Amino acid sequence: MFKIVRDEIDSMMQRDPAARSRLEVLFCYPGFHALVLYRLAHKCWSLKFWFLARLISQFARFATGIEIHPGAKIGKRLFIDHGVGVVIGETAEIGDDVTLYHDVTLGGVTPSIDSDSQRDHKRHPTLSDGVIVGSGAQIVGPITVGAGARVGANAVATKDVPSHVTVVGIPAQIVVRESTSDSGEFCPYGMPLGDLPDPVARSLEGLIDHVTLLQARIEELEQQLTGRPKETLDPKFGREGDSQSSLDV
Repeated sequence: MFKIVRDEIDSMMQRDPAARSRLEVLFCYPGFHALVLYRLAHKCWSLKFWFLARLISQFARFATGIEIHPGAKIGKRLFIDHGVGVVIGETAEIGDDVTLYHDVTLGGVTPSIDSDSQRDHKRHPTLSDGVIVGSGAQIVGPITVGAGARVGANAVATKDVPSHVTVVGIPAQIVVRESTSDSGEFCPYGMPLGDLPDPVARSLEGLIDHVTLLQARIEELEQQLTGRPKETLDPKFGREGDSQSSLDV
């Protein structure tokens, strides 16, 4: 137990340059406090002491501003930075070495009507190992975020996110694809350094290029048509002879 706590404290220090000592993390980091209380609540939940588990969870919420349902499954070395406003639902699953920032929601989208039929069903997302979720991001529904993926600040993800990509926006769109080796670099708030490609601008550029090609093709066809004898075309009836045949009728 002591080794697990020490590993989690060390992992927080590795990902937060503001942390200067283990003692500081132990006493001053609400994310660490919430995680310790979650471990206790989850143990009670697994022993079917549901009310006691919820009571501990509620105390943790009051003390830290972080709401973690005791039924959630959380791996090793989770780091909740700042923490206020984080919500982790009952059927959420979190792998090892995951980082969450403040105001992140791992929620469900199933309607609250007929809630009895939804119990014991997967309603919340699964975060694989090494995922980073930026502040304000909403990941909702029984979706999976692949290993090493990064969800940018204020993104809304409602569909599966592949491994080793960065997604941003509403709805979340892939803007960066990384190799497995590149994804090992820690990116605060799930945002890589440097300029991010704009998926909307990229789509507009593609449309402009397509229109340019069509315009060039139209000009080419116009040149071919203007190269023919003028009498072969009639602006009203089409080709010469169409007007005469119509008069004969």
